[in-house]
Amino acid sequence: MDRVHPELFHRCVDRYSKNYKISAFSCWNQFLAMAFAQITYMQSLADLKTCLRARPDQLYHLGFRSSVAHSTLADTNLNRDWRIYADLAQSLIRRARRLYSGDPLDAEIAETIYAFDCTTVQLCLSLFPWAKFRTSKGAIKLHTLIDIRARCRR
Repeated sequence: MDRVHPELFHRCVDRYSKNYKISAFSCWNQFLAMAFAQITYMQSLADLKTCLRARPDQLYHLGFRSSVAHSTLADTNLNRDWRIYADLAQSLIRRARRLYSGDPLDAEIAETIYAFDCTTVQLCLSLFPWAKFRTSKGAIKLHTLIDIRARCRR
């Protein structure tokens, strides 16, 4: 988290006034929770909550200033403005470009464009009983990240 300067993050948050009237679970706490989930390959918000609650004494040292509840995470992810994190990502990409200017990696960063897709694939519960999506439906969620400008190799 040292790469994300708090002032940079707060500028992104203030741009959309999204910490207004929020006292318990700030944008920073949401960012920490979701970054932790991404880094540790969490499969669900329930997994994340369980993992974070396993060592409450260390949450403060990770940067959390309040406890993390499943419903709070779900509501926050649903209602908080995604543009905060898009702005943060763009700022970090600009910083990476400056750091690597003149480096051969710079051409790769400048030309990289990703497409992200999330699709639900329906499955038959009689064939895949482990894939319960609803009581009478089976499904899996498929996440795909594609480098648009990558050359196809044969």
